[in-house]
Amino acid sequence: MQPTYQAFENLKHHNAVLHDSVALHSGIQLAAWSNKRDNITQYCDHHTLSLYVADGYESYHKTASGWKNGGGPDRFCLLPQESESSWDIRDDLSFVHLYCTDTHLREIGERIWDRSPASFALDEKTFGQDERITLLYRQFLLGSDWHQKANQLTFSTASTLLLTHLIQHYSNVQWQLPTVRGGLAPAVLRHVVDWIEAHLSHPLLLADLAEQAALSEYHFARMFRQSMGQAPHQYVMQRRMAQAKTRLLNSEASLTAIAMACGFSSPSHFSNRFRAVYGITPSQLRASRP
Repeated sequence: MQPTYQAFENLKHHNAVLHDSVALHSGIQLAAWSNKRDNITQYCDHHTLSLYVADGYESYHKTASGWKNGGGPDRFCLLPQESESSWDIRDDLSFVHLYCTDTHLREIGERIWDRSPASFALDEKTFGQDERITLLYRQFLLGSDWHQKANQLTFSTASTLLLTHLIQHYSNVQWQLPTVRGGLAPAVLRHVVDWIEAHLSHPLLLADLAEQAALSEYHFARMFRQSMGQAPHQYVMQRRMAQAKTRLLNSEASLTAIAMACGFSSPSHFSNRFRAVYGITPSQLRASRP
């Protein structure tokens, strides 16, 4: 069952406008918001990582010495579990939240580092700047349709990278990332590749692929790249496109049926992605058959 996040529910009872939301997997949810002229007190029973996407210059955070601002595009706020904060939003603000349960954060940490501390306590940060956080949000999470099945692997990969970064740089442990040498064993790689091929119609997650190799998501992603020369989400999209091309040329299935079989939720998204890869639309390719 997908958790309920207090910060998310609280915003819905204020002036904030919810533009989009998606549950990536158990323990993770994304939400895109905008707000203006609002006063909010947030108490979190989970972790929240917020990135200001646009505006936010007149967002004020209550501190012991009074209200302080410092917001703007690409500034981030990290609100750990059990933190309480008050905000005065005096002008336009667009932001994206990533919600994460403490249980999921611990699982990420334990799988990557094979350690089990008493707790993973994240630091509270307001109006921070971090190029890695900005890059992961803007390159992977913004500007893409959150509800397309074919994008879920990319989003789940980005969420894992973000949480790994938080543990490494904004937690009480701040462990250095373990060194990963070498790729997947040949038999394991064959199994993973065969499993991907058989499940291209599904909204795959990085955790699904890592499970097939009995590895953490972090170790799997790096070992897969070492073996294949590309990230898992890039390989999966490549295979989806190749399968779609084969079906278009060698079957009479409808474009909708082919899109669904290759993991796309809509023919339009499938057509746009196909054209970006091959330079022509699926319909044009089919029409070119001898």
